[in-house]
Amino acid sequence: MALLHAHFYSNALHRQVTCDVILPQKASNLIGMDSAGGGSDTPVLWLLHGSSDDETIWQRRTSIERYAAPLGLAVIMPSVEKSGYANLAHGGNFYDYVAKELPQVMHGFFGLPLDRGHNMICGLSMGGAGALKIGLANPEFYSVIGCLSAGMTNRKLPEDTSNLDPETDRYAYIRFDGKKIAGTEEDPQFNAMRIITDGLPVPRIYHSIGSSDFLLDAARYTRDFFGTFEGNPFDYVYEEDPGAHTWEYWDDHIQSFLAYAFKK
Repeated sequence: MALLHAHFYSNALHRQVTCDVILPQKASNLIGMDSAGGGSDTPVLWLLHGSSDDETIWQRRTSIERYAAPLGLAVIMPSVEKSGYANLAHGGNFYDYVAKELPQVMHGFFGLPLDRGHNMICGLSMGGAGALKIGLANPEFYSVIGCLSAGMTNRKLPEDTSNLDPETDRYAYIRFDGKKIAGTEEDPQFNAMRIITDGLPVPRIYHSIGSSDFLLDAARYTRDFFGTFEGNPFDYVYEEDPGAHTWEYWDDHIQSFLAYAFKK
C-alpha cells in the first residue's frame, strides 16, 4: 500500500487543501499482511473524519491501511475542519469540495474510477452524518454508505435560518444563516424519499452506534426513518453494539462496514 499526503488547490474552496490517500499496491514478502493490487477497477472508499479531527486521524487511530490492503481498496481522506460537510453560509463550500470536486481531482491524479459501482462513502460522528448527507444526495455516484456513531443530523436543525443569533448558536449561524434546507443536500430524509419515488439508484446503507453513545437518539431516529420503507430497499443494516463515542468502537466497526460493503 502507498500512503500519500496530497496538497493541492481547491477551486471550490479557493485555497490550498490537504487530503490523505491510501492506494493499493500488489506486493510480495510483506510481513504480517496481504496486499492486493489496484488498477482501473480499484474500489474507492471516501472516509470522513469527525468534528475534532482532520485528514490524518483514520491512519493515526485505526488500522485502516491494514484493513484496506487485502481488498485492493483505495481510501481518500479529506479534511473539512468543523464544516459539517456543508456549503457554509459564512465560510467555504465544503459540500461542493467533497461531493463534486474531489472525485474529479482524485480521478485526475490517480485514475480512480468515477462509476458508482466502485465508490462508497463512510464516516464517523460528524463524518457519519456527512456520509449519509453526501451519499443520499448523490446516489448516482455512491453504491454503499456507512454511518458510524451518528444520525442523519446530529444536531436539531433550526426551523427558521433567516435570523440566527451567532451568540446563541455560533455553529448554526456559520452553517445555516439564511440558507434553505428543505429539499437540498442538507435534507437527507427528502433525498432518501426522492431516491425511491424518482426511481434513482439506491445505495446500500450500513449504520452502527454504541449503546452508550451520546448520539444514540439521533441514530435511533434515523433507524426508525429507514424502517418506514417497505421491503428495505436500501438494504439498511442497523447495529447497536456495546460501546461509546470512541476509537475502539470505530476501529472495530470500520471493519464491519467493509465486510458489509464487500459482501457477495
